[in-house]
Amino acid sequence: MLDIQKRMSNGFFALLSLPATAMGFALSVQISALSWILSTKYGLDIHEIGIVWAAGPIAGIVAQPIVGVLSDNIWFLGGRRRPWILLGGLLTGLMLLALPNLGILQRVFTDGGPDGLLALAVVVALTLDLSINVSFNPTRSIIADCTDRSQRSKGYTWMQTVSGTFGVLAYLIAVIWGNETLIYVGVVIALLFTILPMIFIEEPRHLEKESSAGAKGKTSVKDIVVSLLPLYGFLVYGIYVIIAKLFGLEDTSSISLFGAFHLSTVELVCVIIELLCIMAVLANVSREKENTHEFQKILLAHSFTWWGVQTMNIYMFFYVSTVITGLTPESMQSVNSWAFLVRDLVGALLPVLVLNEIAKRRGMTPTHTGAILLMAAGYAAIYLFGSNIIAFFIALAVVGIGWASLVSLPFAIMSERVDQSKMGLYMGIFNLSVVLPQLVASFKMGEVVSAAQDKSVIFLICALCLALSGLLWLFVKNDKK
Repeated sequence: MLDIQKRMSNGFFALLSLPATAMGFALSVQISALSWILSTKYGLDIHEIGIVWAAGPIAGIVAQPIVGVLSDNIWFLGGRRRPWILLGGLLTGLMLLALPNLGILQRVFTDGGPDGLLALAVVVALTLDLSINVSFNPTRSIIADCTDRSQRSKGYTWMQTVSGTFGVLAYLIAVIWGNETLIYVGVVIALLFTILPMIFIEEPRHLEKESSAGAKGKTSVKDIVVSLLPLYGFLVYGIYVIIAKLFGLEDTSSISLFGAFHLSTVELVCVIIELLCIMAVLANVSREKENTHEFQKILLAHSFTWWGVQTMNIYMFFYVSTVITGLTPESMQSVNSWAFLVRDLVGALLPVLVLNEIAKRRGMTPTHTGAILLMAAGYAAIYLFGSNIIAFFIALAVVGIGWASLVSLPFAIMSERVDQSKMGLYMGIFNLSVVLPQLVASFKMGEVVSAAQDKSVIFLICALCLALSGLLWLFVKNDKK
C-alpha cells in the first residue's frame, strides 16, 4: 500500500479519482462530439440522433446492477472493482477510436447505405455507453470502499474536482482543435487513467457489513423491487420504448394535453404511474424502514434532475444553431463547446473549494438541494434571455453550480443510506435514476424538440425538471449529525 493511501492524503484522493475521471472525460467527449459528428459528418436527423443516444441507457439498465452485484462478490486480479475498471476503460478507448471512423467501418461491415450507418452508429454508441456504464459503477464504488463515512464527502467532491477539471480540458480541446482531436485525446485518457491507478490503489479485502442504520443480511428481490418504486413510471416507459423500437409496435394514438402537448395512450399511462409513485414515496405508503424510504426519495429526486440535464446534453447543439442570434455556421460548434466548458469549469472549481465546506457545516442534502434549485433558475434564465449570447453564458455559469453538486454529492448522500458491503449493487440501482430518465430525454423529448419551431423549449423542459427535482430533494432527510 502506498504511503499516501495509508495517510489518506490529498494525493491519494486525487489518484482515487482518476478512474472516474477517465469515464467522465469519455462522457464529456460523448456530450460534446456525438450529436455534432452524427449530424454534420454522417447526416443523421434529430430523431435518429435521439435513437443513438438512447442505445447506451438501454444497455445501462441491465449492465449497471449486474456489474454492481458481480463486483460486490467477486475478487479477481487483486480487487473487486479493478477488473471492471480495466475492462470498461479498454472498451471505452476502442469505441471512442471507432466514433470518427464510422465511415470506414460502414464500408467494411455494411452495404454502405444510410440505414447501415444508423445501425452502425447505434452499435458503437451502445458499446461506448455500455463501457462507460460498466466502469462508472466500480469507479464510484471504489471511492466508497476506500474511505469511511467521515471521508465520503471529501472523496466524492475530490472526484468531481479532478474529473471536472479534465472535463473543462475536454471542451477546451474541442474549442481550440476541434471535436475530432478531442475524441483521440479521449482514447488516451480512457486507457491511461483506468490502467495506471489500478496498479497503485489497494482495495480493502473486507467491507463494512452494515449500513448506518444497522441493516444486515442479504438483499432480497423484494428489497430491490421496493427500492425501485420511485422509478416505475420511467421503467414502464423504458420497456415500452424498447419493445416499440425493436418490434415496431409503437402506440400511434394521440391525446392532447393543454392543446399543445401530445401523448400516446401508453405515455399517458406512464405519466399517471409516475405521479402515483411520487405520492406513494412521499407518503411512504409501503411503510418502509427509514433508510429504504430515504433511498427511495433520493432516487425520485435524482431522476428528474437527469431528465432535465440530459435534455440539455443531447439537444444543446440544435438550440445554439437556431436560437442564439448572430452566429455563423462555423461558429456554432465553437459556441456549443464553450457552453459545456463554462458549465464544467464552474462544476470543477466548486466541489472541493466550496461545496465540501458548506456540506460540512450544513449537511450534504441541503447543500445539494440549494444547488439544484439554482440550476433550475439558470435554465429558466436561458429560456427567457438565452438568445443573447452574453446572457446565455452567464446563465450557464449558474447552471454549473448545480452541475458541480449533481456529479459529486448525490453519491455521498446515497452511500450513507445503504449497506456498505453491497455498494456496487446499490450504485447500479442508483444509476437507473439516471439512465431511465435519459430514455425519456432521448425519445419523447426528441419528438417535442423536433416538432417545436422555437428550440427554446429545450431549456423550458430543463427548468421545469430541475425545479421539480429541487422540490423533491426538500423531502430528503438532512444527513448532518
